[in-house]
Amino acid sequence: MKIAHIKKIVLYSALLPLTGSLIMACSGTDSANSQPSVMTNQANVPATKFDLSHWKITVPVDLDNNGKIDEISVKDIQNYAHPDFFYLDNNGGMVFAAPNKAITTASSSNTRSELRQMIRGSNTKIKTKYAGNNFALAAHPLAERFGAIGGKLDATLKVDHVALRAKNPNTPAAFSVVVGQIHALKDEALIAKNLGFGWGNEPIKIYYKKWPNHEKGSVFWNYERNLPKTDPNRTDIAYPVWGNTWENRNEPGDAGISLGEEFSYTINVHENIMHLTFSAAGKKEVNYSINLANNVDAYGKVDDKDHRMGYLADFHYFKAGAYNQCSTKDEAGGLWYAGCLGTGDWPTDKKNGDYTQVTFSQLTLSPSQAPAN
Repeated sequence: MKIAHIKKIVLYSALLPLTGSLIMACSGTDSANSQPSVMTNQANVPATKFDLSHWKITVPVDLDNNGKIDEISVKDIQNYAHPDFFYLDNNGGMVFAAPNKAITTASSSNTRSELRQMIRGSNTKIKTKYAGNNFALAAHPLAERFGAIGGKLDATLKVDHVALRAKNPNTPAAFSVVVGQIHALKDEALIAKNLGFGWGNEPIKIYYKKWPNHEKGSVFWNYERNLPKTDPNRTDIAYPVWGNTWENRNEPGDAGISLGEEFSYTINVHENIMHLTFSAAGKKEVNYSINLANNVDAYGKVDDKDHRMGYLADFHYFKAGAYNQCSTKDEAGGLWYAGCLGTGDWPTDKKNGDYTQVTFSQLTLSPSQAPAN
């Protein structure tokens, strides 16, 4: 028997009691049963134009006063809009906005107005974190138990605004927003098994960054090494699309993308390979491919610092919207804590430019596709 096959059997055995229990349907709904009040002005409801039958949304408010950020279910998002943070504009675009200072999720210090893929649709008998509501790579030893193997996300959007003020402006994440990503599910059970999976990292985050004094911004994407938070090698590897990557402070000029300028991306995870396509009018199409089941990077080189099996045994889901990279923390140093200014009062913060906003004209989920030869 080949060594690789033996390793796969060991991994399968270790995952079986965990993933097996996760895909079982159970009665009841997710723990957050109560939904915030929805708005039924259909002219502003994004679901009247966009297919949101497999998305829920997190918005940076706590309208039900439960001390947690509001999450709108697949069922309720069909009639939901928020006048400041999630709505259709006059052109039929789906607008996402997130102030620098607002309530956010328990595991993050970044605000967001952001969709989360829900493969289960409105079937709440399948829990959010169950395998049936997430997708796997083909190499996952229990891939057939997931809601899908891979998947495809197509988007066309424009970034309307990014934060203008930061106490730590040289922090790479300052003046930027994430407009699409694949998130791996954080799973304490997998972490406890010490398998090297379940950390909740991201194999892709698509960034737009524009310095306040620049004419144009840059589009790039990051791959996060699939390592525990305590590992110093866990970091984001930036790949350029148009303009610069996040550490470059130079004006991108004609190579960049302006605020309000549309561009498109496709994330197509087919079997084990993530195929990326970026396009914009007047720009050269940019393509990348990376195997998410090993530690070979998007340039075809082995990354000895990454997990040798990449994201092979993780649960995955797409996200899209405006994930503001201005941390609510004001800590100096590191990649993330830009210390962006804001009051927490939306009219004030919008007037001062202390927010981010993104408008989508297309957002489509579909099964993965084999790339054309």
